[in-house]
Amino acid sequence: MRLGRIASPDGVAFVSIEGEGADQIAKEIAEHPFGTPTFTGRSWPVADVRLLAPILASKVICIGKNYADHAAEMGGPAPEDPVIFMKPSTSIVGPGAPIVLPPTSDEVHYEGELALVIGRPCKDVPAAKALDVVLGYTCANDVSARDHQRHDGQWTRAKSHDTFCPLGPWITTGLDASDVAISTELNGKTVQQSRTSLLLHDIPKIIEWVSAVMTLLPGDVILTGTPAGVGQIRSGDSVSVTVEGVGTLTNPVVDKR
Repeated sequence: MRLGRIASPDGVAFVSIEGEGADQIAKEIAEHPFGTPTFTGRSWPVADVRLLAPILASKVICIGKNYADHAAEMGGPAPEDPVIFMKPSTSIVGPGAPIVLPPTSDEVHYEGELALVIGRPCKDVPAAKALDVVLGYTCANDVSARDHQRHDGQWTRAKSHDTFCPLGPWITTGLDASDVAISTELNGKTVQQSRTSLLLHDIPKIIEWVSAVMTLLPGDVILTGTPAGVGQIRSGDSVSVTVEGVGTLTNPVVDKR
């Protein structure tokens, strides 16, 4: 199932996306997408609605330097344990929404990633049962002000600007995400390409590690890390993150007005 959020002439709703291409239909889900969704009976052609970020997370947890090649390009050894940082919920935007470059930064980078969405409240989840708490997977772009990151010596400001966490286009459930292709295109040119089988800390390990620290709530998002090839974005650019079995998340880049 593909779960999303839309803005339609009738308001904002969670939906199930069915069909392919121009024939896609958004079927309205009653209340929320967790558990076994029920439907209202209303539907719209996807072409007639606007896709929003597929989930409203209470928090976005990110794993840093989780591909060996990215750790190398950032300098220093790959970390032995998962490195956690966070992005605020206010950084989330959906497909097609602009990434807004802050005037205080001259070096904003894209970072294409696989993101997982938590499906139920959980704490201290062992790796062997970690996939039981996953609702599904989506594409993410961990946009980062690299000059802020170097200046501050920690990552909060660099990662937290509004629009710095594009998510979408929807959440795919039932996906085996242990070995799927992930790629990023900048203005149509492939700049990142890898597979999730190359994650230094796999998805069950990540969930175990994070849930040992904090309670995870339905809708919380975990970004699993970016492969090598990160680079700068400028006003007028277009960034697309594609995850095999999920889809493609595309966002334009603009200067703050």
